[in-house]
Amino acid sequence: MASGAVPVKSPLRASIAGQINKTLPAAHWISTYERQYLTGDITAGVITAIMLAPQAMAYAMLAGLPPQTGLYASIVPLILYAGFGSSRTLAVGPVALVSLITADALGSIAGQGTEAYINAALALAIMVGLMNLALGFLRAGFLVNFMSHPVISGFTSAAAIVIGFSQLKHVLGVDLPRSHNIIEIVGNAAGMFSEFKWMTIGIAAAGVVFLVVSNGWLNGYLKSRGLSEERAIQISRTGPLFLVLASTIAVWALALAATHGVAIVGDIPSGLPPISVPPFEPGLWRALAPTAALITLIGFLESVSVAKALAAKRRQKIDPNREFVGLGFANIGAAFTGGYPVTGGFSRSSVNFQAGAATPLASIITAGLIALTVLFLTPIFYFLPKAVLAAIIITAVAGLVDWRMPKRLWRYDRAEAMSVIVTFLAVLTFGVEIGIVAGVVFSILVFLGKTAKPHIAIIGRVGTSEHFRNILRHEVHTDPKILMMRIDENLYFANSNYFEEQILHAMANHQSAENVVINCNAINMIDGSAMEALEALVENLREGGVTLHLAEVKGPVMDRLLKTDFLDRLKPGKVFLSAYDAMIELESQLNANSDAVK
Repeated sequence: MASGAVPVKSPLRASIAGQINKTLPAAHWISTYERQYLTGDITAGVITAIMLAPQAMAYAMLAGLPPQTGLYASIVPLILYAGFGSSRTLAVGPVALVSLITADALGSIAGQGTEAYINAALALAIMVGLMNLALGFLRAGFLVNFMSHPVISGFTSAAAIVIGFSQLKHVLGVDLPRSHNIIEIVGNAAGMFSEFKWMTIGIAAAGVVFLVVSNGWLNGYLKSRGLSEERAIQISRTGPLFLVLASTIAVWALALAATHGVAIVGDIPSGLPPISVPPFEPGLWRALAPTAALITLIGFLESVSVAKALAAKRRQKIDPNREFVGLGFANIGAAFTGGYPVTGGFSRSSVNFQAGAATPLASIITAGLIALTVLFLTPIFYFLPKAVLAAIIITAVAGLVDWRMPKRLWRYDRAEAMSVIVTFLAVLTFGVEIGIVAGVVFSILVFLGKTAKPHIAIIGRVGTSEHFRNILRHEVHTDPKILMMRIDENLYFANSNYFEEQILHAMANHQSAENVVINCNAINMIDGSAMEALEALVENLREGGVTLHLAEVKGPVMDRLLKTDFLDRLKPGKVFLSAYDAMIELESQLNANSDAVK
């Protein structure tokens, strides 16, 4: 090779390398890893582990599972996602919403704490994993576009409230019947007032106050003292761990479990997660299938939304299809290591990002620290009060309630605001699964309602320009013999009759018109039903001595029209390049005809 020549990678080698990177994203970030990333990854891994350990136990308790299940779900799933996921900073593990859905589903199958309940959680995890993998291989990442933000907001807000009230039994220290109905929960609690454990209530209240202060005021105070935002976040996010340690020591030293009936976590088995085999029972799988599908969708949306937001800050890209695959392997890993369904979390991912995570190595470090915790540190959690775990859950989900969204949407679009309200009330009344379905169905009905009656405007020429605007909004020039209309929606079966009726109605109000021009610049699609309606419109207008024309037809729409005989049926009507061209040519024809008559 000549001196100074640049070696060229062979096409075969480049193709193989590209395929490996596509199949196993970890190969790419490992091969391009730089030493400067290491400090940030270690710091972020440690901070996220400190935050995740108490959260994982709390969320497992929310799911009706033993605390160690949350820790087990925070080891292998993190490593597998680091290998197959596309985000460099997403922190995978147990989350509140998925934990609530899990408890809601498993509670109708087996009693909490039983072997059947734990096995059902394993089955649910592997089902979620397989569904994610299937959707990833089918390249179904586009599904993220089909869940409207108002529905997600209403669901998340209501679910957060349900989660908060579900912890009331741990806050009050009483054994409340399981329910997703808030009024029922409050009523049951009021009936057991005489059994309230006031020391437990005090511990829970102190825990909430401590976490609110550490997450809010402390963060601002540290920044006011000159600390960087990243350092302030790193310190303030260690609050849950300090709360866990302090409350555990206090309960042990003061013997609060024996003297005041404070409920504690108790024994947590030491050792790495056991190899578990999910039950492959057809009846159980059929019963869990709807819940698995819901968790797959909700987990994917939660993960992709936060992953995209964080990636945008560093001009990185997220592949939704790879996210399905990464989450699929993570959940399968949870199923075979004693865990339950996992996904990416908002708060942990943000902390992981702000703490300096540059690559998924941070998640692997987090998993390693959690593994060390279950190996050597579980005995220190024996006296951990359940009220503190409840406080961690309550403060974590409090920020998910968006009270401002309905008000903002009500001013802008009342139908969209109703999507939030319907989803919110349905979740509170009927539970998370029926609630989200109700929200999606209502959102689809709102969409169909809007598109079934599209905005149709009569337009005219603005001055001597080539621009055409709504005659009701602008001073425009029109010709009484040319009716120009603009349809601001795609034409399909739901609105085909409506737009035909509206054009005929407009013709009835413009008896002198001899030509109708439909400006198609807002139409991206015309389906078969709409095509038949257009053909009928051509004939109806022709019988009345009126010619139909089209203008500004987009390329993809024209391609489909050319595959039919519609353009022949349209004659003598034409397809004009622009509304301006249509007006100039038709006015010229009308003037020529007028001169000929004279």
